[in-house]
Amino acid sequence: MTATLIRNQKRLAEQAESIQSQVQTIAIVKNDAYNFGLKDTFDAFYHAGIRAFATTNLKEAKRLRSFDSTVEVLLLDPCTAFEELKANSITLSLPSFEFYTKYKEQLAGLSVQLVFRNDLNRLGFTDGSDMLTVLADKKLNVNGIWTHFAYADDFESDRYQHEVANWREVLNTVKDYLPSLTYIHAQNSASYLREGLHKNHTHIRGGVILYGTRPYYMGLDESIARQTVEVSANVIEITDVPAGQNAGYSAAFSAEKQTRLAVIDIGYGNGLILSRKNYPVLINQQSYPIQVMMMSHLLVEVDETVSVGDKVMIYSDQLRFDWFTENGAGSFSQQMAAFNKETFTEIFIPYD
Repeated sequence: MTATLIRNQKRLAEQAESIQSQVQTIAIVKNDAYNFGLKDTFDAFYHAGIRAFATTNLKEAKRLRSFDSTVEVLLLDPCTAFEELKANSITLSLPSFEFYTKYKEQLAGLSVQLVFRNDLNRLGFTDGSDMLTVLADKKLNVNGIWTHFAYADDFESDRYQHEVANWREVLNTVKDYLPSLTYIHAQNSASYLREGLHKNHTHIRGGVILYGTRPYYMGLDESIARQTVEVSANVIEITDVPAGQNAGYSAAFSAEKQTRLAVIDIGYGNGLILSRKNYPVLINQQSYPIQVMMMSHLLVEVDETVSVGDKVMIYSDQLRFDWFTENGAGSFSQQMAAFNKETFTEIFIPYD
């Protein structure tokens, strides 16, 4: 027996359509589409009506272009392979005014977007005045402007309001150019769900919400996001550990009483993040604690109702990624991107 990974493309398409039907969406598909699979995700999102895609990797951007010759493909990270970008009609985000100054001759004829650094302090222009210089350059094809709200899921401080105010100041500085831009986008899933589409914006950049997970818990019902991935494993052995004895490498578990442990055929080698150990699994709809996580196995404390061959739920509609995130296990992207898909029996549910 092996652990099973279900990728539900049908749900993925339905989830994306539920967002795209409300607002024009640029789909974030970086890192193999959060490890769901780039081609399968593109097909689902395209089926849902999405016609703009963004990634951080040139190789992925070129793959996206190979899927369709008409969609917008935005490369979020800086790149100097200008001829490849032009040949593949990939839009480049300009990461700084210095980048523009150094490469403005090579950038001529390339589709570009300007990014404002904001409080994330990762990439981008630091103010709107430098953006004005680039927007006035007739040799450039500037089709968009964007920023990222790093604190949109933060309800405990005013950081989100501060970065929104910063962005509004930039937009006011370049306001004369906004009508000519096809893409004006700043909002991730959390920002959009909090406030709807901001004034003068054309798109959101949809990430986790498109993949079926809530970006935050406060006030959001489960129905807003249907989980698109399920992970299960199997009970392959039952072992009874007497009080005072140990189990696992380096005596990871010490039995204070006679303890029944189920050996489960999944571990961190399959891509479970280590913090998943701190939260229960479901066996026969009952909750049981993980006592030991190893590379290929879990040791789960169970009762007499659990038997060899029973199915063990790791992630499901009852054990949601966003619940684990809310309870401190790690973000959706951390949980999802870690999966080693080669170690699973895969089940794929297509949208048609």
